[in-house]
Amino acid sequence: MAYRELVRRWHQGVQAADGGDWDTALDAFGGIPGPPARICFNMGCVHLLAGRPEAALRAFDDTVAKDSSLAVGFFQRGFVHLQLGRYEEALSDYHMAFNHLRKNPFIDYKQLGLRHILYAWEVLYSTAAAQCQLQQWQEARVTLDKAVVWRPEGRTAVLDLAFQQVQNHLFLEPMQVPLGEFFRPRKKEVEQLDSKDFLGKPKVISSIIPNDEYIGFEPLRPQKQGFYEPGAGALLDSESGYYRVLSHYYPEDSEKLAVRASSLVFVLARGADGWATVIHDGQKLRIPSSLLEPASKMDKWKISDGIPLPPAQVPPSRLHVKQKPESPEGEDAPVNGAGAQMDSKIPVTCGDASPSTARPMVLQVCCECTVVLRASTVPALQDLRALLQERLGQQAQRGRLSYRNSDGKELGAVSGEEDLGRMWQQLTDGRLVLYCQDSESHSGRPVLYRMLAQYSYSAQGPGDLDFSKGDVLDVLSEVNEDWLEGHCNGKTGIFPKCFATHTSCGAALL
Repeated sequence: MAYRELVRRWHQGVQAADGGDWDTALDAFGGIPGPPARICFNMGCVHLLAGRPEAALRAFDDTVAKDSSLAVGFFQRGFVHLQLGRYEEALSDYHMAFNHLRKNPFIDYKQLGLRHILYAWEVLYSTAAAQCQLQQWQEARVTLDKAVVWRPEGRTAVLDLAFQQVQNHLFLEPMQVPLGEFFRPRKKEVEQLDSKDFLGKPKVISSIIPNDEYIGFEPLRPQKQGFYEPGAGALLDSESGYYRVLSHYYPEDSEKLAVRASSLVFVLARGADGWATVIHDGQKLRIPSSLLEPASKMDKWKISDGIPLPPAQVPPSRLHVKQKPESPEGEDAPVNGAGAQMDSKIPVTCGDASPSTARPMVLQVCCECTVVLRASTVPALQDLRALLQERLGQQAQRGRLSYRNSDGKELGAVSGEEDLGRMWQQLTDGRLVLYCQDSESHSGRPVLYRMLAQYSYSAQGPGDLDFSKGDVLDVLSEVNEDWLEGHCNGKTGIFPKCFATHTSCGAALL
């Protein structure tokens, strides 16, 4: 038998004996083939507790036969011999027990699993008890004198009483191992009986699916941008995927709306009972399969519930571009100068145009005007603004004036009379191009709301708005479901809606 199984049965037998179930304890000890001396000793102690001295004697015979140096085995067998009236055998066992003490005052059996200390004076006391039974009173007195020598405390009340009983020719009661004490297996060995999984069970630490209960391993695989497509091994059936809910769904035990109509959900499994297990808004729930229809690819770009993902790094296509709202100042309001933008559907009428021109486009319109001045009457800056106001309206008064240098590389700002003088020096063939641009590109237009850039965006076209992650974007209009027009860092343009999120900053009229 393996030592592990021996320890298991040994522990079971001790537990049964502690509970007073003698037969179960003996069955457990007896089930160990070729039991060692400590197991035989336990069986003898159990038989004594059950009131079976003859069976106990046989068990202690096996004990000393397997370990002829076990002093406590001889000591306990001597006690059984006294119980059975075999005084000569008892006296012999006590002599053997004392000899195996090897002139030590005691032996502590705790290291072997027995919570008992066998003292030399106790062995001598029991020896005197056996001599009294044999009417050897003088020898018993001599033995008690030796017990006083071996007892560390010297002569105590117990030994004083024993001397009086021997003097009066009264029998002594022999000592024994306390009832209920057995050789027990080591605690560490018992703790190691049950197998331990030091690595532990696999656990989902982070999953793209909320409340994911899948346990296992999958190889890395590429994911499609915009939505999660799990591997076949992670899904419960082949119909898993994104579905659209056709109508509102209310659970039977609640009046609270669980899923709104047109919501996108991720189906984990569809059962034969007509119910589907889905994920919606970060929670797993069951809804009727009849309320589901497969989601289109366009729907998958709009996923915001169930399995949230960051937006794709590729901007959405410019589809269904709607016309920009009219100016708040009415139809007669003057058109902004350079930097003014508007979106419009432009039908393609050219017959030989390439197919790429059929896509919607953003047209940036720069309004221009020509002012003829006489060389003999060069106006001052204030007079020049008043002259431009007749053509460009209020923008000429508050706009930023600039001109292009003769080298054509840089723009020179016109902020004072000195700048104005340098501007006139740039005349070429009697002509000069003057730019009038709003100091704030969205001046006079209301800010609908503000958004916070979650990702950096680089312009994909001439009318796009560049920004970096963390920038605050002033939203001026909603071009369509995917694109917004906004202002950031002094620039105005359109940008993908999925690259930003709403912020708590309140909107204000600028």
